[in-house]
Amino acid sequence: MVEIPIASPTIGEPERDRVLDVLDSGYLAAGDVVEEFEAEFADYCEADHGVAATNGTAALHAALEAVGVSEGANVITTPFSFVATANTIQFAGGTPVFADIDPETYNLDPESVEEKIRESDDPVDAIVAVHLYGLPAEMDALRDIADDYDVALVEDACQAHGARYDGEPVGAIGDVGCFSFYPTKNMTSGEGGMITTDRQDVADAAERFINHGREVSGYDHVEVGHNFRMTNMEAAVGLAQLERLPEFNRKRRENARKLTERLSDTQVETPTEPENRRHVYHQYTVRCPDREGLKETLSDHGVGSAVYYPTPIHELGAYEEYSASAPVSERAADEALSLPVHPEVDDDDIEQITAAITETPLL
Repeated sequence: MVEIPIASPTIGEPERDRVLDVLDSGYLAAGDVVEEFEAEFADYCEADHGVAATNGTAALHAALEAVGVSEGANVITTPFSFVATANTIQFAGGTPVFADIDPETYNLDPESVEEKIRESDDPVDAIVAVHLYGLPAEMDALRDIADDYDVALVEDACQAHGARYDGEPVGAIGDVGCFSFYPTKNMTSGEGGMITTDRQDVADAAERFINHGREVSGYDHVEVGHNFRMTNMEAAVGLAQLERLPEFNRKRRENARKLTERLSDTQVETPTEPENRRHVYHQYTVRCPDREGLKETLSDHGVGSAVYYPTPIHELGAYEEYSASAPVSERAADEALSLPVHPEVDDDDIEQITAAITETPLL
């Protein structure tokens, strides 16, 4: 039986041609191609500035440093995300404080965020809002909270390339946004990340941080920084993928629509898309009380699936010292399962996926 993978990067001649151009040029490390990618990706996000990085984790780390997270200050975020969201807070010297999530969107619950800020005995420097699975968080409410308490609002948009909130692209709604170009994302550069912002000071600080604390060029190192630079080869792939991203997202949304229609009367709970948000379905995530039974049934029918994420961050071994009350996140971690939705999924695959769920009793 044909296996339908949970992810499948779409790479073709446009990517190969751009990479060969870079190889022929001899300029393989950071250079003009990276600068072109930064400018075009910023334009795509309707942001004033783009700063490329080695990966999404580096982008998040640099962004937190750039908005001024201070040593020991609290940073509010979600426990239902990839661990890098919390790790980068610690890299920047902050302390992650976990608010709970909305049960329908899987994103930060603004009421829980404000409660955590009010309860905090230590200064709070930032909120990190994750646009999980490709659906924007509730940015109006989070922006209001950030303004009321004078804290930075950081968008972890690593799964949300092209998503929109009230018609506005994610990435420049908060003070700074961060993207990942890992191979499974909606677009890829192999590895790589991007910081987007409308703030000149944040862009300048991030650019220094990813390049050894260096001012623009030469050897004037004004602060301690890392080597988090993107290469021209990665940027070449990214430029080709950015041109194709609208079509990739259109196909993801179309696949999601078909899955939702066919699964409407089944035992699984399909994803939600609030009216003011445009979901780009990095993952098509359903909920099922018997997730392991569903996962086994799908596997028996040649359908790949994956759990993002089986353990909330505050329950991971690396975070055992961080207590949190997040029952909604914990339940989601027990019930959420992602199905194939990527652009390589065709109508026959949709039928195979839905048949596995609708024609077979779940365990």
